[in-house]
Amino acid sequence: GYQLAVLQPGQPNGMYHRESDNQEDFLVLFGECLLLVEEQERRLQAWDFVHCPPDTDHIFVGAGSGPCAILMMGARVSEAIVYPRSQLALRHAAGVEAETTSAKEAYAPFPEWTPGRPEGWAELPFGS
Repeated sequence: GYQLAVLQPGQPNGMYHRESDNQEDFLVLFGECLLLVEEQERRLQAWDFVHCPPDTDHIFVGAGSGPCAILMMGARVSEAIVYPRSQLALRHAAGVEAETTSAKEAYAPFPEWTPGRPEGWAELPFGS
């Protein structure tokens, strides 16, 4: 599947996690973000590409002075996801207090997702 994520500075795209049977690829289209991967922090910018093989702990957090867009690609072979406890991810509001395999537990602190247009959508720098 494919997903386009637009992150504001300091906003994670989810919770720090790993998939046992799934590999994923990510392409930063514009802006800056932090990649939290295997307990390391990497700053990325437009056209940086990341490949995460199965069992790679990872998450992205928006950085810089404006929005960041990331094209996310992967194939879900199974739903086996682990949300490990990570001090690095917790510092970026992208981690769980206790390791879990339950998405419901991992995302319990957040409101339920509802579809809609992100705030400031018209201000995104498409075409510039």
